[in-house]
Amino acid sequence: MHRIRNFTELAATPLRANALAIAEAGYGAVNVGAALARDLRVENGALRVGEKEYALTNRRVYFVGIGKCAFAAAQAIEKILGDSLTAGIAFGIGDMPERSASIEFHSGTHPLPSAVNVAAANRLLTLLSGREETDLVLMLISGGGSTLLCAPHDPMTCVDESALFHTLTDHGASIQELNTVRKHISRARGGGLAVASYPAEVVSLIVSDVPGDDIEYISSGPTLLDSSTVADARAVLEKYGVPTIAPLTLVETEKEQKYFDRVTNLLFLTNKNALAAMQTEAAARGYAAEIVDDKIEGEAREVGRTIAERLHAAESKTAFLYAGETTVTVGGVGGAGGRNQEMALAALADIAEGELILACASDGHDNTDHAGAIGDAVTRTHAHEQNLSIPEYLAAHRSYDFFAATGDALITGYTGSNVSDFIIALKK
Repeated sequence: MHRIRNFTELAATPLRANALAIAEAGYGAVNVGAALARDLRVENGALRVGEKEYALTNRRVYFVGIGKCAFAAAQAIEKILGDSLTAGIAFGIGDMPERSASIEFHSGTHPLPSAVNVAAANRLLTLLSGREETDLVLMLISGGGSTLLCAPHDPMTCVDESALFHTLTDHGASIQELNTVRKHISRARGGGLAVASYPAEVVSLIVSDVPGDDIEYISSGPTLLDSSTVADARAVLEKYGVPTIAPLTLVETEKEQKYFDRVTNLLFLTNKNALAAMQTEAAARGYAAEIVDDKIEGEAREVGRTIAERLHAAESKTAFLYAGETTVTVGGVGGAGGRNQEMALAALADIAEGELILACASDGHDNTDHAGAIGDAVTRTHAHEQNLSIPEYLAAHRSYDFFAATGDALITGYTGSNVSDFIIALKK
């Protein structure tokens, strides 16, 4: 069964079929449930995580899953730990699994926080606050957790945080800048979950959606001692002209080392896993496959044009592979879309016959129910048949409407994973 639900409809040419198969290899490589089943096991009364071992006998064991991978991780962890699991919470996005005997499921809103997120974050903090020194807390932290872990300091509310997020993203703030601010407006981010768990032992498995894999910014670093300060958060706000007045409430994150001495943070899955699998699949299909960049960033439309130019100069049967997270600067009222669709739309104006660019979100949600889109000669024909103007849709940031009309968007649903975006550029 294809991860890309409309694989068959999209695979109208051999070039498209190859690109879609390469994308599916990337999705498969970052399947969180499969990775946990592969890398975690219980042996002789202990949990082995890679080369590390954690005793399970005579102690309470809790699971906490945060972000877009939380539900898939919870189901895998429950099978791995079995009766050793005392209780847990999986706080994710999208449809929840059936309620289990040991784990509570909570589904929050994304990309904007809501009262639902606040209630679930507070429930999570309550569970962790009762832990003892002999307890073990196993966490799976993944992208999307920053929005979910909305636990603002009074008088700030989730509505205020939503307005702040809109302002910063509309002005092109990077994920590092966004999360620097978000660490200082929540009791759960910036080491907050580690502090709440103290004095229990904490093992945090981290799935990276941040270019460069700096774990301090993944879900705003809920299990790490935060190196940023309130002054850093203020500097971001000043850069984008956001006044630091009430109800905006910035609070310093915990800096005392004792809260983090018994916390182990392990980078578990990254986009490098996906890129390696995509390179292997591309090579198996006869392409000279190059991983160009695993932390690509910049304005989505400019990145798309740059990749198209590089593709023009490439030899036949070349595959360029990228991963990372670009931005879209709206600057005013924008239409529906996402950075991957905008990238594909921008590249579409320059793409030549026999060339293709596919850009997609690893979580399956490019700010819409589209995971991404394909830009090639087939897409351009579809646009011409419907008299769609690429410059007009691009200027209005209406990439979603464009690809919905042409039928060249990827549909995956939420994938249960999140390791940034994939970009595949192929030359016939």
